[in-house]
Amino acid sequence: MGTTHHLQTTHFSLPKKQFLTYALYALVPLALIHYLLFNPLAEPKPAALVREEAASIVSSQHGHAPANAHEELRPPPPPDQGAGEVSATASAPCDYSDGEWVPDARPPLYNGTGCGTIKDGQNCMAHGRLDTGYLHWRWRPRGCELPAFSPEAFLRWLRNRHLAFVGDSLARNQGESLLCLLASRSRPDLVYRDGEENKFRRWVFREHNATVSIFWSPLLVKVAEKAELAGVRHNNVFLDAFDERWMSQLGALDAVVLSVGHWFLIPGIYHDGGKVVGCHDCADLNHTETAFFGVFKEIVHRTLAEVARRHGAERKVVAFTTFSPAHFEGDWDKAGACRKKEPYKDGEKELGYTEMEMRKTVVEAVAMAAANAGPLRFAALDVTKLANLRPDGHPGPYMRNDPFAGGMDARVQNDCVHWCMPGPIDTFNEILLQTIAG
Repeated sequence: MGTTHHLQTTHFSLPKKQFLTYALYALVPLALIHYLLFNPLAEPKPAALVREEAASIVSSQHGHAPANAHEELRPPPPPDQGAGEVSATASAPCDYSDGEWVPDARPPLYNGTGCGTIKDGQNCMAHGRLDTGYLHWRWRPRGCELPAFSPEAFLRWLRNRHLAFVGDSLARNQGESLLCLLASRSRPDLVYRDGEENKFRRWVFREHNATVSIFWSPLLVKVAEKAELAGVRHNNVFLDAFDERWMSQLGALDAVVLSVGHWFLIPGIYHDGGKVVGCHDCADLNHTETAFFGVFKEIVHRTLAEVARRHGAERKVVAFTTFSPAHFEGDWDKAGACRKKEPYKDGEKELGYTEMEMRKTVVEAVAMAAANAGPLRFAALDVTKLANLRPDGHPGPYMRNDPFAGGMDARVQNDCVHWCMPGPIDTFNEILLQTIAG
């Protein structure tokens, strides 16, 4: 890689009392969301991504007017939403991270039958979810406005550009949300696919010469993924080796959205400099137990530093989506695991310690990278609070079609991690639009 990194063990020091707290916090949800974060079957490793077909990719340009300025793209908003535009003369950027969910009668831009890129497990409407109230809320920041998503504005920015989502299944969830939003105005063509479970894909909006890709990289660095059916229950994570399946492609990208977090909570063995330097949830192994918070922080900082080292002189946008909390509140295999039908009110649901620390790590790392950046632009998509307030937006039992065909008392698997589409995750991309094009 050209640069050797050595893990600072001080990142991982942890008092025994805190360690027990973290361990108890992590082990319970891990038992519930384990299957949801990755395929339970041993999967073959995807081959290296092929090079992009020859195409003209122009560098990112910044300083655009508000993304929705001068457009009448959707029905008139409620009176308290204003004109659906962000003021071009605002003295300070809008803080989208703090606000509340308010009712919104407008329909979503797409549905479960009209968009072909929805992962089956997030297609709640097609799988029989009858309550539709979760579709009719919008995020209202304090002190400013978040305009409704404009497919035309995003496609205009994306013309002759290539945007990629990199990370775990939440990154894929957000990428597929954007594709559905854009497909409401322009049809994307799938031009590349590599690997099972749709882990590496690329679409082109031909009339705009615009490209969107999804790269599977659940820890951003090199990892030998666990395979429980083969008796391997730990990920082997190489802290000093970047995942070149996406990192090597950055030169062809104009913007990248990074999104990781949940995979750091599952068992892992950490390698650095050819040695095992620690592990998480590894009581059955003769390795030093390590807090995953330190590993997450180390990887986030190293990744942003490496992006800057390789591409600091280029006009690119690097956005990092903050941690999106899960909402398991009942038995994972029965109705009601994430039973709520409306958002939490502000102050009704506080962030847990893990969510706060994961969010803080990303926000601080991005701020540090941005302070030292030149043409390369770093931004945090701070969605942790708004996601924390939406327990109603997950597939729950509707990750599968007609889950209660065997009766309401039947055992059914629930997904309280990912997001229904359409649903709250579309708001992530409303903020993304304002971040990269506003």
